[in-house]
Amino acid sequence: MTRLAFGTGSMSGQVQRDLGQDQFTRLVRYAYDNGVRFFETAESYGDMHRMLGVALKGIPRDSYRLMSKITTHGDVNPETKIDELRKLANTDYFDIMLLHWQHTSTWPADSIRWQDGIMEMQSKKAIVSHGASVHGLPALRQVPQSDWLQVAMIRMNHKGVRMDAEDFNTNGLGNVPEVVTHVKQARKDGMGVISMKLVGEGQFTPVKTARPPCGLRFGMPVSIRSPWAIRTQRKSTKPSRI
Repeated sequence: MTRLAFGTGSMSGQVQRDLGQDQFTRLVRYAYDNGVRFFETAESYGDMHRMLGVALKGIPRDSYRLMSKITTHGDVNPETKIDELRKLANTDYFDIMLLHWQHTSTWPADSIRWQDGIMEMQSKKAIVSHGASVHGLPALRQVPQSDWLQVAMIRMNHKGVRMDAEDFNTNGLGNVPEVVTHVKQARKDGMGVISMKLVGEGQFTPVKTARPPCGLRFGMPVSIRSPWAIRTQRKSTKPSRI
């Protein structure tokens, strides 16, 4: 898996959708032709599962990794929703499925129904590995102590912009030292960590000189044979909860 991932959630996918299918496909193919082998999307990004599926059509499925994130509220059946997203993305399976936007300290208990749904789909080989995207320090503090997580998606950049603070939705700087501490502990425990907001949601480049957003995201080196796969192997085959 490449260290650089192609994201599709700029302004919740608006930037990518506004390109139209043809231009978006050209962008995806350009990334692939230049070595990117990790693509990600989310249920909340509008039509991006379908658009990404169209863009990747014809490329050998075993040549890239695909991650999605599922919204964890509402009365929808988790397994039905995951299967719907899988079909929209034109794929037999997701390499990584995350619980999206976990932003409270109680998310491990609040999302149990969704955790169970993901585990069931993983047992059916529709998902290879699982985890959560967390926002805010109260949510992030639950990550290192989790026995369920295989992958964590965490906000990270060198300036602390749009990083985690006590208020998950802060417009100020995040607490960089504490975030780094939790990331290091997660990695020490064998968890895969993927970083988001590496360019502070586009705030590091003056508007006049900025290139059109490509929705690119940067991830730490995780692969299907990396730390979170090892965590899976050493655990019981029985689905576990946090």
